Amino acid sequence: MKSQTQKQDEEIPTPQAEEQLVTLKESEYLKLKEETDRAKEYWDKTLRLQADFENTRKRLEKEKQDFVKFANEGIILELLSVLDDLERTIDLALPQQEGLSAFSKGVEMILAHLYEMLKEYGVKPIEAQGKIFDPYCHEALMQVENKDLPEHTIVEELQKGYLLNERVIRTAKVKVSKRTENREQRTEDGGV
Repeated sequence: MKSQTQKQDEEIPTPQAEEQLVTLKESEYLKLKEETDRAKEYWDKTLRLQADFENTRKRLEKEKQDFVKFANEGIILELLSVLDDLERTIDLALPQQEGLSAFSKGVEMILAHLYEMLKEYGVKPIEAQGKIFDPYCHEALMQVENKDLPEHTIVEELQKGYLLNERVIRTAKVKVSKRTENREQRTEDGGV
């Protein structure tokens, strides 16, 4: 007589390690193959859409950060006009220093405070004086002949330019040098 555990072992089928061969009609095989190919195509499309979605999300996040970063641009441009007026006031007051020393000190303190405030918002002046002209940062309003300086060197800054978080928000208005042509050289070349 068999024990009860032996009977149970005989009733439970053991999984076969070998693959079973299934026979299909050719039409069924082709249909399965077509559906498999379609499933792969849908999977590829899904992966591409997911990647596109992720890229769009990142782009929108960057645009949002840029918007926040440059949202104050309009108000800063207005403040720059005030800054220009204060600088002009200081320039006019300095030659008459006797009675205006307290006034000048007050305006200088306001200027220092305003510069510090702008710096906190990511605003900094564009360096111009003595630099080579860069049309991205400078706007040439005048040219002056100068044989001592290389051509396109900024001779004078007429109005300061400013950067907001490394983006030019106002170009520096400048006077730029140009080479003087030697009269002797012109006459040798056939000029007047």
